[in-house]
Amino acid sequence: MDRYSVIMAGGGGTRFWPLSRKKMPKQFLNLTGKDSLVNETIDRIAKNVPQENIYIVTNVSQAPMMRETTAGRIAPDRILEEPEARNTAACIGYAAVALQKKYGDCIMCVLASDHYIKNGQVYSEVMDFAIRMAEEKERLVTIGIRPTGPSTGYGYIKYNKRKREVGHAIGAVSRKRIVAYPVSDFVEKPSLSTARSYVEQGCYLWNSGMFVWKTSVILKYFEELLPEVYECLMEIQGALGTEREKETVERVYPSIPKVSVDYGIMERADDVIMLEGDFGWNDVGSWDVLDVLYETDAYNNVRYGEQVHIGSRNCIAYAKDKLIATIGLENVVIVETEDAVLVCDKDRAQDVKKVVELLEEQGKTQYL
Repeated sequence: MDRYSVIMAGGGGTRFWPLSRKKMPKQFLNLTGKDSLVNETIDRIAKNVPQENIYIVTNVSQAPMMRETTAGRIAPDRILEEPEARNTAACIGYAAVALQKKYGDCIMCVLASDHYIKNGQVYSEVMDFAIRMAEEKERLVTIGIRPTGPSTGYGYIKYNKRKREVGHAIGAVSRKRIVAYPVSDFVEKPSLSTARSYVEQGCYLWNSGMFVWKTSVILKYFEELLPEVYECLMEIQGALGTEREKETVERVYPSIPKVSVDYGIMERADDVIMLEGDFGWNDVGSWDVLDVLYETDAYNNVRYGEQVHIGSRNCIAYAKDKLIATIGLENVVIVETEDAVLVCDKDRAQDVKKVVELLEEQGKTQYL
């Protein structure tokens, strides 16, 4: 069965302000020093899916930059434009009907555009096994990540540790064992105490937001569980490839109910398989996880750009143009850009998006 990949790339990356802006959201940033996060995502999945079979869904306002950033990798007609952000169910459904209309039933790998993977070889092996599971069992397949701590920033997947009969494989190069389990439940971002209990129980993994399925299977679930969304998708599918396509997408898309695929389908589906992704995943969702990308110094400080630290520990300092000097700080994030400086407690890094919301309310759009 032919393989395709859909990369969701319409987010704003508000928790990475002030570096991430509306004109330059996180997926376009070069945080690793190698390439933009979206291009790294493309290159990674191209080992499992032919590069010409990779699609990107992005907001219409970001489409010109996306075409420019991915030029030479992704053909312009492989970039689907959302007239309005309607959450992940609409994004994934739009891509599914586009693939189904053009190619018939096929394998669809769904990925975020702005995640970091440390071990590309193991990632490729896990994705290959996920694709084979989706082909053979006609079920929804997702990837879970073993928690490194009780994070409140991720959703969790509960799985049945005793039922390994779903399938397993051994990585051809890494020799790592890949195991598939049936999923018991999906849980939204928990409180800290609840997250601690999940880690202690050992039967919960982080929800990575990576999915693999046949287009026919996911559309069946849309029809069954999200009929209002499905009705809109069918109207759009009917117009794809015709002179009515642009008008129909612009008219229908904004009316699609806002719902995430996790809440609308994954939490309610009765036949989901989870593979553990032991490949060094991080969603690079906020400043406090920058130590995943950069080595720390002897005092556990992350340094980017010109730095001077005296007696500071466990800090993250990101300087674009100016020197950052600290004295006696602990557990603090400092980010310097051309027109803004962020200083926050490392444990409150998830709240940076609230700064963006406040700037929006105050009409200070020049900082957004």
